[in-house]
Amino acid sequence: MTMNQGLIPAKWAALTPNRMALYDVPNDRRITFADLDERVRRLANGLRGLGLEKGDRVAVLTKNSIEFQELFFAVGRAGLILQPLNWRLATPSLLGLVADATPKVLITASEFRSVAEELSRSTTVDHWLEFGPGGSGTYEELLASSSPAEPIWTPSVGGDDPFFILYTGGTTGESKGALHSHTSAAAGMLNQTVAERVVPTDVYMLTGQMYHIPVVLSMNYMKHGCPVVLVNFEAKQALEIIESERVSAFLGITTMLNWMMAVENFDSYDLSSLRNIQYGGGPMPSAIVRSALEAFPCTLIQGYGQTEGTTMSFLSQEDHLDAVNGINEHRLKSCGREGFGTTIRVVDFDGNEVPKDGRTPGEIVVRSEANMLGYWNKPELTAQTLRDGWMWTGDVAVWDEDHYVYIVDRAKDMIISGGENIYSIQVEEAIGAHPAVLECAVIGIPDDEWGEVVKAVVVLKPGHTATEQEIIDTAKRNLASYQKPRSVDFVDALPKAPTGKIMKRDLRAPYLEATAAR
Repeated sequence: MTMNQGLIPAKWAALTPNRMALYDVPNDRRITFADLDERVRRLANGLRGLGLEKGDRVAVLTKNSIEFQELFFAVGRAGLILQPLNWRLATPSLLGLVADATPKVLITASEFRSVAEELSRSTTVDHWLEFGPGGSGTYEELLASSSPAEPIWTPSVGGDDPFFILYTGGTTGESKGALHSHTSAAAGMLNQTVAERVVPTDVYMLTGQMYHIPVVLSMNYMKHGCPVVLVNFEAKQALEIIESERVSAFLGITTMLNWMMAVENFDSYDLSSLRNIQYGGGPMPSAIVRSALEAFPCTLIQGYGQTEGTTMSFLSQEDHLDAVNGINEHRLKSCGREGFGTTIRVVDFDGNEVPKDGRTPGEIVVRSEANMLGYWNKPELTAQTLRDGWMWTGDVAVWDEDHYVYIVDRAKDMIISGGENIYSIQVEEAIGAHPAVLECAVIGIPDDEWGEVVKAVVVLKPGHTATEQEIIDTAKRNLASYQKPRSVDFVDALPKAPTGKIMKRDLRAPYLEATAAR
């Protein structure tokens, strides 16, 4: 049985007890592996002491913090399932997530007290805990009153036992909880270890939020005994932290790297500790790759992944260096090749491989132990997505004779803007609340800074009027800020197939052509 991933801090508490495990920059707190492991044991015993049983869910609403990371390890030790909540979502969306997973405990940072109070009025969660400045202190009280002994449940947990649920969507009805096990987390870590070439002397900076799949990366570095620095990304501070903490690796997106390189006096920061930067959220324009390799004293890799399958393919360090030296430059437009522990195929509707000619499109399917167990409470969708050991990603791609994969479309109409996944149907539903809207289509269009931005194409009801700002404001009332459209086009009719389906490819085409022509 795969090791219980909750035991990660225990190994290093024994080997390097006084080494820093986590540096929580926003709260200016540090913790050693020994102290972290004791807190994890106490928390695991405390949660089970509340009457929770194996498989019960524990929800958490917080920004990156020591508490967030220790909760992942504690639920693993206790045989429970962590349900991280996206703090950027509106309260109605959070209510939908809580209703979906029915957690027995909901833990919040004190800065989200008002949200917790709203949630408490509409949910039947058994136990509420709070931590942070000015909070109730109930979280720390639970730890203080609980045993520091190794939880008796730990030896019987691991393998395919559920570990955490990460949600891929944001609003009620659309959100899907990808359920991961101890095995899938470990397999994702192995893929990352090989691709990033992790070494024990690394210091990792987690720039993404722990309610997203990058939390597996932070756990992986800790599995190697490496300190992890937790930040809520801001470009200047990130440079300062790299310099002061001797950070050697981090995950960024094109936007983050652009912002960092634009910081005043960028060249004055000592970034010599950097060994590797991984980026995701889509290919990086070749001009930015060149700029980044000149600006940062390290290698670059790209990782293509999904919440459902962690990171599945990689464009290697050598691929980037070759491309900027004029060798196979076109590969910068790909998402690389399958990872160490992953098998990728590009297939037609019947599951047959399409030709490796760089022209024939098919859907990316993935076979890997890093794939999720399934979608929480969605057996039919799970059966559609996981078939005969393969996960159907919904991403349409072509591949070449060397197995490099090039994504050309998203069958599920997902938009990736600044590394955040945005589902067009959610935005369309929000815009549809405007009384003047007859119908609309939401697409992602290329953007140099964000990768993609959201555009709405709207048909108004006869005799009605609306402005672009009114449409955007309507969407903002029902969505997280990053999900709203950046621009709105008004048209007389949307292009449709004979079946009545809106032809979003036709709407995107002019913007893709304009980008290709530059």
